[in-house]
Amino acid sequence: MTALDEYDRLEASGLWRAAPDAQRTEVVVSIGDATVIISDLRDRALTHWSIPAITRANPGHLPAIYHPDGDPGETLELAAPETAMIDAIEKLRAAVARRRPHPGRLRLVVLLTSLLMVAGLALFWLPGAVRNHAVSVVPDVKRAEIGRALLMHMLPVTGPPCRAAGSTAALAKLATRLPPDERSGNLMVVRNGGADAITLPGGTIVLNRALVEDHEEPDVVAGYIIAERLRARAHDPLDRLLDRVGLIATFRLLTTGHPGEAALTRYAEHLLTDPPAPLRDEVLLDGFRAWSVRSTPYAYARDISGETVLPLIEADPFEASSPEPVLSDGDWLRLQGICGG
Repeated sequence: MTALDEYDRLEASGLWRAAPDAQRTEVVVSIGDATVIISDLRDRALTHWSIPAITRANPGHLPAIYHPDGDPGETLELAAPETAMIDAIEKLRAAVARRRPHPGRLRLVVLLTSLLMVAGLALFWLPGAVRNHAVSVVPDVKRAEIGRALLMHMLPVTGPPCRAAGSTAALAKLATRLPPDERSGNLMVVRNGGADAITLPGGTIVLNRALVEDHEEPDVVAGYIIAERLRARAHDPLDRLLDRVGLIATFRLLTTGHPGEAALTRYAEHLLTDPPAPLRDEVLLDGFRAWSVRSTPYAYARDISGETVLPLIEADPFEASSPEPVLSDGDWLRLQGICGG
């Protein structure tokens, strides 16, 4: 380090003591390259103090008392009139302090970085990992139980499932005609609710009565069932629930076997009010092809003008042929009366 040019001719009077039992001696203090020079009144150098090793014994008080770092017995006392020299020494000490490594600061930075990494893991990785684990370990019986509990939270809006005499057998035939990839393929029809079709954990699909009462052919309700089967294939209904209700409810499911009533209430509101996840036309057409159902009736049910669903109409896999009927005419009529008119 080199002393600042503005201090190269600065001098001051002070009192220097070489040891605790020595007499204080009047000296002349000047600043050289990287040192404070203490000289007697005949300009003979008595000692040199390295500026990086100077310590002030009484910060903020006057007269200012300095000593070499580690040797408080040797002191230099600068009285109040020598403020220029005091300010110079303090400025040089501050410059040295800024250039020194700060292990405490480094430890703090490392600690904060570690905490941020842990927080990031907790925020971004942990919820997904816990949710994936829950989805992988919850058995089908428990999924169905959660689905029934979720349905109970929907009933105040949807009303109870419709079960008019003779219609439940037709609904069972429709479920058999459109089997899922796995798990339950049960269907139920309810009187009200904003959603057309909802898949519960466990695989049961809840259908709005309008799908069977307001259309002339069963291919429409079959299309909505196929769309729900495809959504369940792409995103497990239990995973959707846990993703929505959050980490605490997921932990509760893993520890108690139930995500909590409040979580189910929130998710029921979401299912009944928010639109379902969109599906690409190619995915839908593959589904209609796999389950042997015409896509055109479903497309016009979604958009009577056909403008927004044109690919489902033009690429109908059974436009030029007749697949196996979704239901017989008799079963379809019985299914249309499932809610008792």
